This record gives sequence, structure tokens and C-alpha cells, in this order.
Amino acid sequence: MATTSAPAIATRGLTKSYADRTVLTGLDLTVAEGSVFALLGPNGAGKTTTVQILTTLVAPDAGQIRICGHDAARDPGAVRRAIGVTGQFAAVDPLLTTEENMWLMADLHHLDRQEGRSRSSALLSRFDLAEAGRAQVATLSGGMRRKLDLAMTLVGRPRVLFLDEPTTGLDPRSRRTMWEIIRQLVAEDGVTVFLTTQYLEEADQLADRIALLDGGRIIAEGTADQLKRRIPGGHIRLRFTHGAQLDTAARAFSSLQVRCDRDALTLDIPGDGSIPALRAVLDLLDASDARAEQLTVHTPDLDDVFLTLTHKEPAR
Repeated sequence: MATTSAPAIATRGLTKSYADRTVLTGLDLTVAEGSVFALLGPNGAGKTTTVQILTTLVAPDAGQIRICGHDAARDPGAVRRAIGVTGQFAAVDPLLTTEENMWLMADLHHLDRQEGRSRSSALLSRFDLAEAGRAQVATLSGGMRRKLDLAMTLVGRPRVLFLDEPTTGLDPRSRRTMWEIIRQLVAEDGVTVFLTTQYLEEADQLADRIALLDGGRIIAEGTADQLKRRIPGGHIRLRFTHGAQLDTAARAFSSLQVRCDRDALTLDIPGDGSIPALRAVLDLLDASDARAEQLTVHTPDLDDVFLTLTHKEPAR
């Protein structure tokens, strides 16, 4: 008989207030083992507080937390041994070398010298930092520092990895390198990743499930595609070279709620961009004898989801 593994992270009724301000209200989360879960939300939504509570840095006022099967209230030490945390800013010592930072982390995890050096060397090679092993961290680029910070977090072989805005300040190339590293950690090592990010494309690229936090509550949750389908506005755009062709097509699609832009010579037809929807548009276009110069599919993205559901702009 098939069995279902317990979730890597599970919270029920998580609540937290500071003075007269309620930060979290009855937060329920379930994160599957070996997946990437992204928590999104505007500034002040409660993302940082959530991470602080899940990593045992802050105690909740109420609610239950289980991480890797451990009760965070009863056995916080077991939770800490099971997790790794990488924050917004690289927690590395700039006066030490790359290797020395790794060895320091190995000492903090009580690894013996041989195991610590072996583990450090393997991780530096994996993160393409071996050649920078004897370089002082102060001389490294921002992207290399972020990779080193993540490598240091992995010295203790965490089962759950909390990444709090891990690519803040990185250039596009370094950001994509970090994405690939995160994918490998999940696919090859089975690590569970809990991600907070202000880069919505990052969540779209990496997350198996996404939760949108606003006002201390989860207001939407699902896969990226599921969240996008909640937002209206998907359409198929036809562009024409002549106004007469546009008028002909507009008459052919008059039974639909089309949007016609005569200045741009475009016709927007409601549709989700699926193959059946495209086929229906093309068939009707052929039957009308109108000839479109260009066809493009426009679907809502996570920015649209964010702006529609929270009514606030994501911080950049």
C-alpha cells in the first residue's frame, strides 16, 4: 500500500502580535517534503515574522508548528538541527578566506577536522568556488558571496532550507545561477526550500506552490498557473497592417467582447492561450478572409496576481 510522507513544514493557527499590532492571524501552512514553497506579500505583510517563527528565532503567541516531524515548541533543538537559514545579506566574514569561512561553519556544527575539510571542499567545488578558496571574502563579487553563504548553510546538511530573499542585489546572471543551484538542491538532494522573495519572476521560476500573505493572512495559495487563472485579462492579440483588415476581423469576432485599438491596428480577443482557443481564433479569422500580420498570446502573470489580490505594489 502506498504511503504519503509527512509534510516538511506544517503550521496550524499561527498567531503573533507586537504591542497593539497583529502581525499574523491564524496562519495555516503545509509544505511538502522535497519541494519549493514561496511566500509572497507586500512589505509589512508578515513574511519576515513567519520565517523568524518557523526558524525558532521568535515564539508565536499561539498555534502549532511541526518541522520534519519535530514540534517546534517542545523540541526547538531538533528543529534547528534539521534546518538551514540564508538571509537577505550574506552572513560571511569578509576578513577570512573563503575556505576559512567554511571551516568555521564546520566547527560550529561540531564536525571533526577531516570531515569538516572534506565537506567544505566538496561544497566549494559544487558552487564553483574552489579556485577562490584562499581568496579573502572581501575581494569576492556579490554573487560569489551569496553562493558562499548558501554553501556555508549546507555544511550541516539541512533537510529544510529557509531562503529569505536570497538573490537581493544580484545581477540577472548571478540570480539565474542561484536559481539553478536551488533547483539542484531540491532535485538531487531532496532538500525542502521555503522561499521568500520580492522578485515575482523568481517565485514563478522556482516554486512548486506559492502562498500570498497580506495583513497576516494567507489570501491565496496554489501553483503559479492556478493563481494566474484566478485573474481575468488573458487575451489573444491580432495585429493588422491595414484598417480595412482590422474592421473585417472585428466584424467576424463581434459576438465576443473584443477590444479594438484602431491606432495600433490591434484586436484583443478574450482567451486563455490554449491550443483549442488559438485554433478557434484562427479558424474564424480564416473564414472572415481577414489577414493578420501578427498573433501574440497575453496571459496574466504573478505581478497581475499580486497587484489584483493585494492592491499594493510589490517592493523592488
